[in-house]
Amino acid sequence: MNARIIKCLFLMWYLLFANTTFAYTRADTLRGSDGSGRKWWDVRHYDLSVKFDTATRSISGINKISFLVSEAPIDGLQLDLQDSMILDKVELDGKPINIIKDGNVWWVLYPFHDWKKGMNENIVAYFHGKPRVAKNPPWDGGFIWTKDDNNKLWLSVACQGIGASIWWPCKDAQWDEPEDGADVQYSVPAGMVCVSNGRLIKKENEKNNYTNWHWQVKNPINNYDITFYIGDYVRWSDTLMGEKGRLDLNFYALKDHEDKAREQFKEVKPMLHCFEYWMGAYPFYEDGYKLVEAPYLGMEHQGAVAYGNSFKMGYMGLDLSGTGVGLRFDYIIVHESGHEWFGNNITAKDIADNWVHEGITMYSETLYAECKLGKEDAYKYCRGEWKTIKNDRPVIGDYGVNNEGSEDEYAKGAAVMHMIRMITNDDEKFRGMLRGLNKTFYHQTVTTKQIEQYIDTYTGKNFDPLFNQYLRTTQIPELEYYIKDEKLYYRFTNIVDGFTLPLEVATDKETEKIDPTAEWQNISWEGGYDVSFSEDFLYTIKS
Repeated sequence: MNARIIKCLFLMWYLLFANTTFAYTRADTLRGSDGSGRKWWDVRHYDLSVKFDTATRSISGINKISFLVSEAPIDGLQLDLQDSMILDKVELDGKPINIIKDGNVWWVLYPFHDWKKGMNENIVAYFHGKPRVAKNPPWDGGFIWTKDDNNKLWLSVACQGIGASIWWPCKDAQWDEPEDGADVQYSVPAGMVCVSNGRLIKKENEKNNYTNWHWQVKNPINNYDITFYIGDYVRWSDTLMGEKGRLDLNFYALKDHEDKAREQFKEVKPMLHCFEYWMGAYPFYEDGYKLVEAPYLGMEHQGAVAYGNSFKMGYMGLDLSGTGVGLRFDYIIVHESGHEWFGNNITAKDIADNWVHEGITMYSETLYAECKLGKEDAYKYCRGEWKTIKNDRPVIGDYGVNNEGSEDEYAKGAAVMHMIRMITNDDEKFRGMLRGLNKTFYHQTVTTKQIEQYIDTYTGKNFDPLFNQYLRTTQIPELEYYIKDEKLYYRFTNIVDGFTLPLEVATDKETEKIDPTAEWQNISWEGGYDVSFSEDFLYTIKS
């Protein structure tokens, strides 16, 4: 039976079971769902080796994928590698086995049904090609091939969203991290420094004027976090005595930028102390913390945070909050490092739930501002960021089709966390909640529902209407009120069932607490008509 017939028969069989969605393509479903070619195997470890040909902007490599047979297998294993790359062969026990290309997926065909649940196996994938070049990293990601100010090569990759499969074959799904970490080896032109996640195990010279850099990650890691930085770097190190003892800190900057970087990177130690206070111990002591100058704005690469903020305060010298507070710290250092807790330690299974990464991490900026500048400025900064909210789409995207929700996942997600803090009205309890999340879901992938249930249980409050309002609709509550006959009448419109907020209404004469719902309510009011309402909740006012 020739390869074309095998492919046709296999795809006909697959489509019988494919979870297709009308609004999305089959390719979206393959990428975004735990389909039949994925669900039976659980990645345990990646051993990735890549060689860079800088002259042709191409790479070649080998990835040994170790995995657990987690349930009864089928005879097809889905391996993700996108169109710009070529899968040369896949070996099992040193022998090549059948592979079929299907868009951005390669099906590995073998009588896997003979395997038993609980077996530990591995395959070896050989690949080469010219990886997609980033158009606007990190948002429109890919490889970055550039040069520094001295005309020396400077390379990196940023692939969140578009996926690690733009450059290496893997199970390109957030919910399946290699529990036993990863070994990554990069063969680069001699004279260049190569930085990656984890710790440097070995550096050795190779033939043909190349150097091999072997880095090892001991903790679970997101596929899109596995990265490299190749350039004319200088390194310095420090230590932080943290909650779990000594944390190794390493910093990398281009040689000509060392002085500026040493000054700017002083933000790191107080920031890490602050984050440990609020969110618990840094989640990756075994792998250490690195901050690396990158040829793009920034990215939360686990244990090797990308920094490209031009050594400016704020966001490239701008204050996203419009309050002035944002110019008193380096946004990229703080935000991308905050992801070590939410995004890297706690990872959303489906990118539809990526507000867990971006929203809670954006609130970590407020926490750091509070540590550094005090609560008043921190709250002002938090409220200022809400002006970027568009309400174009729900924060939570569609599940199973590789669909991320609205960019409001940042500011609206942060607003959700701030409102939970206001409603809880107990900073120690709120801090315990953040620390408890990082302990309970340590090195795990989660769903929004799991986060919601934890918060409800920990606080003893029902935040379901609040989550539904801000994460699953584009509706912003509108407070209507009027004053008549020494009574204040009020209600919310544009809300989901059961929604309310504990607001304060005040004049210079009196202050009262109200809990508006969809129904008109009233309280006695002798304070006059010049009223103000609580600022620390996301709603609009119509009088």
